[in-house]
Amino acid sequence: MLRGITFANPHFFYLLLLIPLLAAWYFYRQKMNNADIRVSTTSGFEGIRKGLRLYLYHGLYILRMLVLILLIIALARPQSSKSRQDVSVEGIDIVLAMDISGSMLAMDFKPNRIEASKEVAMEFIDGRPNDRIGLVIFSGEAFTQCPLTTDHAILKNLFKDIRSGMIEDGTAIGDGLATALNRLRGSKAISKVIILLTDGVNNMGSIDPLSAAEIAKLYGVRIYTIGIGTTGVAPYPVQTPFGIQIQSMEVKIDEDLLRQISKLTDGKYYRATNNNKLRQVYKEIDKLEKSKIDVTEFHRKKEEFPPLVWLALVFLGLEVILRYSYFRNTP
Repeated sequence: MLRGITFANPHFFYLLLLIPLLAAWYFYRQKMNNADIRVSTTSGFEGIRKGLRLYLYHGLYILRMLVLILLIIALARPQSSKSRQDVSVEGIDIVLAMDISGSMLAMDFKPNRIEASKEVAMEFIDGRPNDRIGLVIFSGEAFTQCPLTTDHAILKNLFKDIRSGMIEDGTAIGDGLATALNRLRGSKAISKVIILLTDGVNNMGSIDPLSAAEIAKLYGVRIYTIGIGTTGVAPYPVQTPFGIQIQSMEVKIDEDLLRQISKLTDGKYYRATNNNKLRQVYKEIDKLEKSKIDVTEFHRKKEEFPPLVWLALVFLGLEVILRYSYFRNTP
């Protein structure tokens, strides 16, 4: 099968085995047709060469073989196949709500929590080409970094601009959830999801996180919460009069609150203590939230043998015309 071409009757290709046999028979016949003459000397024939006309005469047989080859290929019925796919996608709308408070600079993740979270989140985005994904960032307040979009290239570029200190410091988990919910309020997707990532305790904001979770439940939004940070203490860069120094700081994550938020919305809570575990968390969420894709395929085949037949007729006509005109007197 050639690229894009199939043959309905490929068994006819066995007839091509006749071509070398016919060629051998032709040259054998030409040799046997030469007459033998006995002469006393061949000196009178020295210097006589066969004319170009005689060599070209064999081209008539080549034309006839080409006609035969083209007809055999035509009998095999080459067909081109045209296909079309109708894809129906019932995607998932996902908002990533990401904590960018000062504590996200802790270096228990490599190079730190915020950069590790960005890297793994962008890998997650690459694996969800059919979904609309948005980005909300929060610390002491919250705002939408990117609304829901299928243009993941733009979303990833906006991810790269995220840094700690963009907004007032603190941890307003409730405001982060409320802002993410606002992006999903008018969504008609088959599934609506918020992935909330934080490394702290709710200490700022005007909205209670559990109240935001209750609203999410009413809207049918599922919330997956991720507590990011090692157990115990973590190295943290601190600005001192002598420059930046690394100090150990206690890791405080309100895991009970994050569990309640997920439980209320039929989601799940995860704890990530290093880069690999964070990557595994996103992989599990990716498996839990799969979009539905219906693919309907249409195939149409077109017969491609007619041009071969016409070309064979042209070669046959050319052979007949040359045989009874230019080569008429050729033995």
